[in-house]
Amino acid sequence: MTKTTITLTDRPPVLIDMDKWELISKAIDTEFDNQYEFQANITSKWFVGVRENADGRAIVYATYLHSSQHQGARGYSTKRGVLLPAECTIADVVNAIKEVCSDMEGAACAGEDNSRWQTLSHDCVADLPVQVL
Repeated sequence: MTKTTITLTDRPPVLIDMDKWELISKAIDTEFDNQYEFQANITSKWFVGVRENADGRAIVYATYLHSSQHQGARGYSTKRGVLLPAECTIADVVNAIKEVCSDMEGAACAGEDNSRWQTLSHDCVADLPVQVL
């Protein structure tokens, strides 16, 4: 049983059992200043994901991490998330993805890095399970 803590926006974080909360969608981006990430002096990582419980609840969350090994430079991170109730629809999930990514875009991160959240929002929606019509 693997547990993880997910930070939510404007409410306390939640501790979930990852085996009971399936990751149904995600979008990830990484940037670093060297040929290989393990050699990088500066690294930025973006993540947005959707986890769903068997009872129908969903968690949409995002994280951003910027680290620098340069003297005097600071690293920073920010996290946001939304817990949706069991009766949520796919439209609610899509809106939550847009909301969380928009909130991350307005967070105190490096300016040019914020523009990636719109692309990540679209990518995460596109990664949701296919709906059969």
